[in-house]
Amino acid sequence: MVIITDSAADMSREELAHWRVQCIPTGVIFGDDEYISSDELTEEELWRRSFAGERIRTSQPSPQAFLSVFESVKAAGETAIYIGISSALSGTLQSAKLALSMLDYDGIHIVDSLCGAAAQKLLVLFACRLRDEGRLLAAEAAARIASIRHRIRLYASLDTLDNLARSGRIPKAVAGIGSLARLKPLLEVTQEGRIALAGKAFGRHRAIESLAQRVASMRIDPDHPVIPLYSHARDNCLSLIRKLSERGVSVNEELLSAIGPAIAAHIGPDAYGVTFVEAE
Repeated sequence: MVIITDSAADMSREELAHWRVQCIPTGVIFGDDEYISSDELTEEELWRRSFAGERIRTSQPSPQAFLSVFESVKAAGETAIYIGISSALSGTLQSAKLALSMLDYDGIHIVDSLCGAAAQKLLVLFACRLRDEGRLLAAEAAARIASIRHRIRLYASLDTLDNLARSGRIPKAVAGIGSLARLKPLLEVTQEGRIALAGKAFGRHRAIESLAQRVASMRIDPDHPVIPLYSHARDNCLSLIRKLSERGVSVNEELLSAIGPAIAAHIGPDAYGVTFVEAE
């Protein structure tokens, strides 16, 4: 069984190799320069150009990019599961569905993650676990993966909502709350796969406190990891991990997940948060 995802899952090259996951890359565009993979655009280069004032955009993978991978799966007589970024946030999943419609093969299954970033990675890791256990057919595994989507939680704080508003991921009216001095927006990914305002806090310390309190109030499924995530600087995320630890929520710092260009382009620097699967 082949596991496939896209750049929005924020899996490093080492993670992809370790878990044997294929990744369909998202294009990242600065002016006339388009980068297709993290080998071409490093995290350092991303933020250097971003802080220099260059506008960053993304381009979703084409149906042909998916078709090439899907055809190789068919040629090998394999089955596959593709876990993609939320269809409410990107047209990437539509490209995958279009590619699959061109292929006369029923061994490939598409799962809308209804999330992105490290939350999407949680589903990919679950898929790898099901694959390695070897007890389920691809169709059964895809159904199991889809069954936990509604329990995935992602809570984060951003420095500003301007980037999300410019990319159309949230209404401009919502972004206006971030224009007040020191007011830090708290966000969540809804069960419909959209980004929503979960609250607001005055100042970074209160934002971290509020996130930690919210997460600690929930029952976390121990069968899945708690993954902390950040963009650009990790200090705020480390502070959040410490606050969570004080409240009895164990988070492994080694799982710290850098938000890659496909997502960072839309949220900007200095975002941080945590994702996990809520217990039933």
